Amino acid sequence: MNPSATKTDIADNFYGTTVRDPYRWLEDPESPETKQWADRQNSATRKYFDALSARSVFKERLTEKRNHPLRGLPEKEGGYYYFHMNSGLQNQPVFCRVEQLDDSEPEIVIDPNDLNPDGTTAITATSFSHDGKLLAYALSENGSDWCTIKIRDLETGKDLPDEIRWCKFTDITWTGDDSGFYYSRYPQPGTVAPEDEGNYNKLYLHLLGQHQQDDELIHERPDDKELSFGTTLTDDRRWLILASWKGTENKSRLYYRPADGNGEFKPLAAEGDAYYSYIGNKDRLFYLYTNSEAPNGKIIAVDLDSPDRSNWQDILPEREEVLYYPKLADDRLAVAYMKDARHHLEIHTLEGKQDAVPPLPEMITIQGLSFDKKSRDLFISYTSFLTPLTVVRWKLDEQKTDRVFIAEGGLNPDGYETVQVFYPSKDGTKVPMFLTRKKVVAADGTNPVLLYGYGGFNISMTPSYSPANALFIEDGGIYAVANLRGGGEYGEAWHQAGTFGSKQRVFEDFISAGEWLVENNWTQPEKLAIMGGSNGGLLVSACLNQRPDLYGAVICQVPVTDMLRYQLFTVGRFWTSEFGSVDDGEEAFKTLYAYSPLHNVREREHPATLITTADTDDRVVPAHAMKYAATLQEAQRGDKPVLLRIEKDAGHGLGKPTSKLIEEHTDIYSFLYEQLGILN
Repeated sequence: MNPSATKTDIADNFYGTTVRDPYRWLEDPESPETKQWADRQNSATRKYFDALSARSVFKERLTEKRNHPLRGLPEKEGGYYYFHMNSGLQNQPVFCRVEQLDDSEPEIVIDPNDLNPDGTTAITATSFSHDGKLLAYALSENGSDWCTIKIRDLETGKDLPDEIRWCKFTDITWTGDDSGFYYSRYPQPGTVAPEDEGNYNKLYLHLLGQHQQDDELIHERPDDKELSFGTTLTDDRRWLILASWKGTENKSRLYYRPADGNGEFKPLAAEGDAYYSYIGNKDRLFYLYTNSEAPNGKIIAVDLDSPDRSNWQDILPEREEVLYYPKLADDRLAVAYMKDARHHLEIHTLEGKQDAVPPLPEMITIQGLSFDKKSRDLFISYTSFLTPLTVVRWKLDEQKTDRVFIAEGGLNPDGYETVQVFYPSKDGTKVPMFLTRKKVVAADGTNPVLLYGYGGFNISMTPSYSPANALFIEDGGIYAVANLRGGGEYGEAWHQAGTFGSKQRVFEDFISAGEWLVENNWTQPEKLAIMGGSNGGLLVSACLNQRPDLYGAVICQVPVTDMLRYQLFTVGRFWTSEFGSVDDGEEAFKTLYAYSPLHNVREREHPATLITTADTDDRVVPAHAMKYAATLQEAQRGDKPVLLRIEKDAGHGLGKPTSKLIEEHTDIYSFLYEQLGILN
């Protein structure tokens, strides 16, 4: 039995339509009533989990599955290779270094586990001085997007007294002489209205040994308070690049100025018509990525002596595959392309001629590239549904690969496989979907299936490894990932096809994926679960409302559910470039109201549903999950549980410690095992 929630008579009038909001009081996280209700919800949910017979066994197996060393992408700085490493069950990865990439024991540079006994302090950014002697690094607490920058002397192992606060998603760009760095920050709390504490981003220069209050303001745009700024220094240290963008909009502007001067920034690609990013330069020739007149992306060259758009040169023109990730590697361009949501890597000359194709597995995601200019080694990190993060080295001149770090604990490809299918959505559009399973699993209609989706913000759902998913697959389940419109799998056109008034297409893509799995006898509704987080939480809650008969279980993680008020909280205003908002007019209101999960719950039998959130989530506030849970619990006319799980001292997911991940995934998957009848 779920705890009841008090209903009020609060209502809004949108263009003549009255919309009731009886649980608005849950938007105040500090009120005693909200805290008491949340505690009662957590108690009821905890009681349910603790009674599950599968929980303790799953937790033990998951702990064992995660207990393997994992190393991240190495980056060569000075005489060392630096990387993040987790020995297996450490709450946070440790930042380490080695002189040689061999089996020698790494030297610890920063261990965030020593900074906080709860394991909720995470390293979220690193930046080396050019001489490799200093490291600027950012720390985040309790999953918050906010971070604090510190500086470590890599020769002494001690931190300098400098401390930079009020930053979020900032670049850290060292000056050419290593006397300081550029960073962006937001206003100090209390100096602006509370709703503007995440606005008015400004670019500053911090000089070593200087108090933050004395840092030099480099750039601001008070006339457009929602703009954010980032910087890059060219490899030759001659030019400072300034990028500006607004929220999550897939557009940006680039400017430049001499690195050793204080002059005005000059436009490089400043029309604001598309997305632009700096890749690298050779003297006064700049290489940029853009999707301007190229929805799948391309690489162009801009000569500072003739920077007009009419003189821009296509180096790698747009093609059918999506240009996903470019990296300048001295006199080569390393480019990760995406075809049907799968990555492959190509090496090109700076004139655009293909030079090599490093041999990599087929169903992978390339997570990162780094380049050591001295040895001309390109390091590549990748993952798949079967394999944890793996690192290989491509020797640019010898054109051969060797292994650097091969992760343990994955699924053996002799017994497991990922296949890709293409199914029709409601309007006939072909949508790709990955299916990962045991090779012996047959299409007999009895298989438990976990269907995952996101469908938004130009984010692509490419292959990735999860220990919890691996256990689900080992136990006979099929893990399915649908590449919905709204994502970036087929470029900007695919993204735009799932935004604003076309958002319903995303839900139809996801519903069609579930229907295809049932119609092709891979499963049945009672055995089909859906899961998604954040924008994916919006997805699964909307699909639950629209097709509750299609699912046996729903996992709705840190969801956005109130589409009429989302823009009023923290960074929600930045999402208006994806969804639109009620402030855009009556048609926008009608579109949002038609699918807003909170406003489309009906009294009927709903499948078993687990909604998750975190009490300090400063990206998607917990009110979305709490209001939706209260509404769905009241509307449940069946006997299936509708549970709310509220993580304490955690955020949207950034830097979540291993111990919390194990507990969270144990709860989620033991819930799925119970509802889908796995191992019963």
